[in-house]
Amino acid sequence: MGSLLPAVSNGEIILIVFFVSVPVAALAFAIGAGNALRQVGKGGLSVEFESDLAQPLRDSDAESGSAEIQEQELRQMLEAKAYRQRARGEAPIDVEAELERLLAEAASTPAPAAGDAELREEVRQLVVARNDRRQRQGKEPLDVDAEVARQLRDLEGMGQ
Repeated sequence: MGSLLPAVSNGEIILIVFFVSVPVAALAFAIGAGNALRQVGKGGLSVEFESDLAQPLRDSDAESGSAEIQEQELRQMLEAKAYRQRARGEAPIDVEAELERLLAEAASTPAPAAGDAELREEVRQLVVARNDRRQRQGKEPLDVDAEVARQLRDLEGMGQ
């Protein structure tokens, strides 16, 4: 039986084992490392940015525009401010008086973008130009009035 098999030395056996096991080990490492690299930064202490999320963050309470919710949030911010002032040894603000002042100020201040005819016309011109560009690109045009109203709402919140 020994004469049928060619003589193989220990060195040749080591080389055969090496050349068989190295590709298998390299493939296993590549698969494992790929999964590990995808998990880097995904732990419990990681920071999530808006760009990491599937959809942008929204404040549904602010979108509802409920005066009651806005008053509650304003009251919470003023109470926190008074608490910090007390903790620093300063005289805290009167939360109720400040809340009434801010609510009266917000009610008496007209929305600047809604009443400014020149701004409305300028925004309309930009939307029409954007629609022309979209049509040249083969995209569906925007509803001009709805887009103007949306952009004016966005502009109103920028000054705060």
